[in-house]
Amino acid sequence: MSLPAVQQVICAIKVVLGEDGSERGAKKLAKIRENSIFFRLELRKMGFEVLGDNDSPVMPIMLYNFAKMPAFSRECLRQNVATVVVGFPATPLLLARARICISASQSREDLIRGLEVISKVGDLVGIK
Repeated sequence: MSLPAVQQVICAIKVVLGEDGSERGAKKLAKIRENSIFFRLELRKMGFEVLGDNDSPVMPIMLYNFAKMPAFSRECLRQNVATVVVGFPATPLLLARARICISASQSREDLIRGLEVISKVGDLVGIK
């Protein structure tokens, strides 16, 4: 890592730990946890198989079929929802997935919009 990048990481850790004298880090961590729990539970209610811990902001949605990866990714992107699809050789051939990443800066409306798009695309490509 370059020295400026290392300094940026150190500053970010200080914010998260509250060493900057504010509660900004604690508030961001609480918000990302809240957003992550909400989003993951809603995906599961819709019928998606989602891996990982309930409060993790990285959510692998199982696609299974390698051929469904590009359709899922392109259709989500067409509707302004970014996903990262991962398949073979990064995963076993029949364990393809899409990864969704949640942030603390997303509003509830942003999350609901993302869920609506992912639900429609999930129905379209048959992964629910």
